[in-house]
Order: sequence, then structure tokens, then C-alpha cells
Amino acid sequence: MTTPMRDRLTLRDVAPDLRKATRRMPSTPSNIFGVRIMRGLLHLMPQAKMPHVTIEDHAVNGNRLRVYKPHTRTRGGALLWIHGGGMVLGDLSQDDTRCAAAAQNHGILVVSTNYRLAPEHPYPAQLDDCFAAWKWILQHSGELGVDAAKVVVGGQSAGGGLAAGLVLRIHDAGGTQPVAQWLFCPMLDDRTAADRTLDRVRHFTWSNRANLNGWRSYLGDAIGGPDVPDYAAPARRADLSGLSPAWIGVGDIDLFHAEARKYAERLAAAGVDTTLDIVPGAAHAFETIAQDSQSAKSYMERSNRWLALQLA
Repeated sequence: MTTPMRDRLTLRDVAPDLRKATRRMPSTPSNIFGVRIMRGLLHLMPQAKMPHVTIEDHAVNGNRLRVYKPHTRTRGGALLWIHGGGMVLGDLSQDDTRCAAAAQNHGILVVSTNYRLAPEHPYPAQLDDCFAAWKWILQHSGELGVDAAKVVVGGQSAGGGLAAGLVLRIHDAGGTQPVAQWLFCPMLDDRTAADRTLDRVRHFTWSNRANLNGWRSYLGDAIGGPDVPDYAAPARRADLSGLSPAWIGVGDIDLFHAEARKYAERLAAAGVDTTLDIVPGAAHAFETIAQDSQSAKSYMERSNRWLALQLA
């Protein structure tokens, strides 16, 4: 991967309306002990208020699925959403507000899935769980009122990487395909973590040290080597032709900026309808940590306009 031009980031590199939230956001832990502490803290998060949707929880392969049903359904499509957390953290409840908003704004069903976490459950456990969620939506599309030909696969960070890998797996399996892939700051390439020169940049929110811990927990000693499966690291895929239309969004000071941009460019070169949205001065997952900022609001408006077109 190409080393960013900035050798070291400071708050001056962050867009003014994002600085306060970025400064307050703690760095993700880079070892299993810190990860376990953060897992506990995440479970203490208060439940989001979602007055305009009805929520149902289901169990698939031992994992929770959460279905968000807007009080007014205007479309028959659906979104399968995959949460982030570097493969080692996270729970579907962290994206309750985001998923409820997508359900309400687009008049669609949103299904958010949990998946097993590394290192306790390395690859391919996570992707198997996401694939099970995809199959559940198709199998229950009739009772859910979902048009199986209008299901988008999306996610943020590790969830974005899993979404991209899931699209590859679904493509190769044949049959019904996602109508689109909606990828926010996706974690696509283990070779970024293997490039230790990136450690000194000290990216906000998600550093390369945390990235190394995530990928190593997921792939073990295979990280950076020649035998990493492309379902695990979609950037490894040689042939990207025939995939679902893609929207990829990322900040230009995000650790994943280079890999996300390269993946988008390769998708476009392979003939995939691709939109790349790069936000100046935005760190990893900025739309979550600074959701009330103008930068985040504008970004989400653009991404939602794109999504609406795919679901039309």
C-alpha cells in the first residue's frame, strides 16, 4: 500500500467541524486485553430511541438479527447492514440509530446482523454468519414483504469489508444478487496492517496498530502473505467484474483511504458502476463520531441519495 503523504497527523489535518468530536474519540485498543475491556463498555451503551420503527429480533445460526420495520413502507427493497469493530469488537445495537434512520428515510426493511468475533472465532466465521443472514432474508422475503431482487448489502469499517467480501461470495455462488453494495470506510486489505511504516502516522480513531491486531486476530499468521482468501480481504480479488454497483465513502485522513480509493478505482475499471466519495479532513467513521457536523450530514445526504436510486 502507498504510505500517506502526511508523516504524522495532527488536529490541524482534521476538518474544523470535526475536530472537537475527533479529539474526544479514544483510540481503539491494539491488543486483546484492551479489546475485552471495550467489549464490556459497549454493552453498557444506552439503547437508542427509535419512535418511527418497529423492531424484531431473530436468531440465525446462534447470532442475533435485528429487523427494523418503518411504520410506513414505501419500497419493497431491503438493506442488510453489517456493523463495524475491526473484526474484534462491536454489536448490532451500536448501529440502531443508523439502521432505524435508513428504514424510515427509505421506507424499507433493514436487517442488521451480529457475527462471531475474532480472535475467538477467526475467518471464515464472520463471513459465514453474514452469508447466513443474507440467505435468511431471501428465504423469508415473502413473509417480510421484501423484493429479493432489491436487497442492498452495506456496512461500516470491518462491516464494510465483510459486506464487500459477502458480495464476492454471493457473486460466485450465483443466483439472486445484491442490487448494490453500500460501503463506509471499508476494511478491505490486510496488507495495510502489514505495512508497519503506517504505524508512525497515528491515524485518529483507528490506527494501524489497532488494524494489525484486528487483521491478525482474523487471519492469524497469514496476514500480509500470499495465501489470504479474497473473501477475507476483498482487495486481493483479481477479477472484480460482474459485481453489484458500489458506493464507497471514506475520509482522506482515514487509514483506509488508500485501500478504499484503490478498490473503487479497480471496480470502475472492471466495469462496475462505482461512486467514490472522499471527504477532506475526515478520520475513520467520522459520520458516527461527529454525526451532527455539517461534514457528516452532507456525506450522509449524498450516500442516501445514491441508495435511493439503487432502490428505485
